[in-house]
This record gives sequence, C-alpha cells and structure tokens, in this order.
Amino acid sequence: MQRWGRVASIIAVTASPVPAIFFETPSVKKNASVRASSSQPHDGFSYSRDHFEELVDTALHHAKKLGATNAGAEASEGCGLSVSVRKGELENVERNRDKSLGVTVYVKHRRGNASTSDFSKAAIERTVQAAYDIARFTAEDPTAGLPDEADIEIHHRDLDLFHPWSINSEEAARIALQCEAAALKTSRRITNSDGAAVSAQQSHFFSAHTHGFRGGYASSRHSVSVAPIAKLPGRNAEMQRDAWYTSMRSAQELASVEAVGRYAAERALSRLGARKIATTECPVLFESPVAAGLLGGFVQAVSGGALYRKSSFLLDSLGKKVFPKHIDIEEDPFVLRGKGSSPFDDEGVRSVKRKVVKGGRVEGYFLSSYSARKLGMKTTGNAGGSHNMTLTSRLTQAGDDLDAMLKKLGTGLFVTELMGQGVNYVTGDYSRGASGFWVENGQIAYPVHEITIAGNLKDMLMGIEAVGSDTYNMGAKTTGSILVNRMKLAGS
Repeated sequence: MQRWGRVASIIAVTASPVPAIFFETPSVKKNASVRASSSQPHDGFSYSRDHFEELVDTALHHAKKLGATNAGAEASEGCGLSVSVRKGELENVERNRDKSLGVTVYVKHRRGNASTSDFSKAAIERTVQAAYDIARFTAEDPTAGLPDEADIEIHHRDLDLFHPWSINSEEAARIALQCEAAALKTSRRITNSDGAAVSAQQSHFFSAHTHGFRGGYASSRHSVSVAPIAKLPGRNAEMQRDAWYTSMRSAQELASVEAVGRYAAERALSRLGARKIATTECPVLFESPVAAGLLGGFVQAVSGGALYRKSSFLLDSLGKKVFPKHIDIEEDPFVLRGKGSSPFDDEGVRSVKRKVVKGGRVEGYFLSSYSARKLGMKTTGNAGGSHNMTLTSRLTQAGDDLDAMLKKLGTGLFVTELMGQGVNYVTGDYSRGASGFWVENGQIAYPVHEITIAGNLKDMLMGIEAVGSDTYNMGAKTTGSILVNRMKLAGS
C-alpha cells in the first residue's frame, strides 16, 4: 500500500481502482514565498483613524442638533487584492476599495438608519437627516435603543488582528500558479483545474454613540485556495473535483502553497470510483471542517433573533440539556489573531469569554441589547454574531485522531462534503446532500456520492457519541470530527 504522507485528519482510501492514499492536512507554517513578499508592511488605507473620528463626531453632533434622543455612527473602509489563475494562465485580477458611513438615530423609542459613501460634510448631514426622518415616522418599539451604559466596553484590548500583506498582482499570480502546479503534478490523474486564487484583504473602522462608546480597530484576512479535477483513464471516464484553502490574519501563517495544492489533489483523487449506496440507517462521522456546521446550527438556534421570534427548535433551552453530558462549548473573543476575535461587539458592548454549554447544558444564549430586551434578559455582547467557538468532549483522548474516530464509527458513513441548505431551524429538521466514504469495520471501504442524510438537529446534537482530537478551525468555529449515533441515508 502506497503511503503519501502521515495520517492526520482525513481519509485512507482502499477501493479499487484508486490506489491507497493517505492524507496529511497542510500544517500552518511559514511559507517562504509568502514571507518574502510581506517583509515591507504598510497599512494601504486612504483614511486615518483620526479622520474617521471627525466624520463620526460630525454625524453625532448633527443628530443631536436635529433633536435625536440618541445616536450612533460608524465609519469604515476596506481594500484588497484578489487574483485567480486557471491551467497555468492568469484569469482575473480584482482590486476592491470601499468606504461607508452608517448612522443610527433614535427619537425616543423610534429608530432610523441611513448610510453614505460620500464623506463630505454636506453628505453626512443629509444622511443624518434621512435617518432622523425615518425614525420620526417609524413605529415605536419600547425595546429599541442603544445598549445600557454599564455594558459598554471602555478599555479595548489589542488582539493583534491587523497584518497587512503588501503583495502586488504579479506576486499573487505567481503564488496562485505555484499552488495550482503543486496540485497538477501530484498525479497524472489530476488532469484539469477549476483554478487557484490568492486574496489579501484588510479593513478598519471607528464607531461611537451617545452612551459613551468610542472605539475601532483594523483587521486583515488573507487566503490561498485551489480546486483540482481528477479523472480515471478512458474517454468517458468519471471525473471528481475537490478543493482546499488556507486562510489567516497574517500571510506568514498561511500553510505552504505546495501543501495546499497537494492536499487538494489528494482529496480529489480519493473521490474517484465513487458509488451510490442503498437507503439505510447508520451512524455518521462528520469530518472536522464539515462538523463545524453542526456547531453553527446550534449557535443559530440559540441566538436572540430566532428566540424572540420563536423560530428556533431550541426555545427555552437555557439551563436544559441539549448535548450529552460530555460536551462543552466555549466562546472566547480574545484569541490573538483569531478569526472571530473582537474586544467588543457591534454595539460597543464588552465581549466576554464564557462557557456556552457546560456538561451538555446550555449556559447562555447569543444576545444583542435589542434581543435581550425582547427576552427580558441582559445582552451577552453578541450583536453581530458569535465569537471564537470551540466544541470539545470530556471523553476525547490525545490519540483520538481520524483513524481512531473511524474505528469508533465502525460501519457507517464518513461525510466530507455537504450540499444544499436543507435545515429548518424552526423544527430542527435536517436533510442535506452529502458525499464521503463508506466505512466497514473501522476502515474506509470506498467513496460514495449522490446521497442524502436526514435527521433532526435536536436528536443529532443529543446523539453526539464522540469528538475527535483532529481539531480544525473553520472560520470562527473549532471542533474535531463529530460522531453522531444514527441518521437516515437516502441512496439508490
């Protein structure tokens, strides 16, 4: 059996006609090609923080002059470069630069909002006037208003979120081509490509409101991605596509482009020879990047908007058991360079590190000031969404890598890709297209596709039997692979 690398987080394929392949998830390490081009950092912005403060203060002053009870404003700017290549040739070069000033005005408990991309004083005053006029004629809402002054964050932590990448289009194209070339040379069965891309993005903002909040910061996000296509020999032979990417706040922490390209190619190769399977019911193991979606489903179900509208399958779940007792979920807004890090939320409310789930029981919701008032509760500092979320199991051991999780699965489905949006958050009903691998006696038997997995999220969350040590960060959510005890599979 041919070994292509150590077993780390994905798949050993033993099905004919595809040779046995072992995957190694690209590690986060300094990339020489990236490091060389990021040695001269610069902010690249058109506007300074001081200028943003002046714009915001102008808006707030004019709102008070018009007679607003309270007001808030935010000035922001974003810019970046995106380059894509395909089959060794440059496809697209895109540069983006945008700016905005948003204003929210309260006339007692009536709220109005307006925005502009024109930073002239006259335009700002017209925008404030528009927001004020909307507030005067909108319906009164007793829960509308700025956050309470006691909840405002005064001392802002530096979370090291800004690492500009001073890369030009030629350098970005070279890196993208290098990534695609690494995929194409992995095997003669990698015959085509949907392309590779490099993106370097950064933004900054300043926000203030009349309850005393003033703050803002700059942040960055960079990525490299590739999507190779594998094909079996023969004129009308099967083709399979897969993709991989690396994304970080700092370009120096991106995985090497060679590793990303090779790994994407190995994933595509592993899918060759995929079959349909008969309709059945069995345990399902979600690969760690896919498993992050289960965590996201829980977050959405216990978020304020869904709760006060009574459009969640987890209504009144505070203090109740939603997961098995071995599951904990933590939210940590203060992870240095974290993709979901922030010292305060979108309203200027202080962020808090906390246990959202402890021993399977829900310890807290995700609430803004508005949704908290609707529910008769206090804000949790989550206006704008959740922060860095990590799901763990008290049963997980250091050796519970993917091989160990496959053994725990026994015979069942290992899911590596989900398709469609078939989740009803009101009822919890879950039905999505899937592909992955059929596992027998703890070993991957063959790849599968064109199947549907179905269940109910409430049952799925309670049915989590194990969480792997093969943790992966998908955006602002981190978890290992997740084993759910039973789901329905619709196949041929």
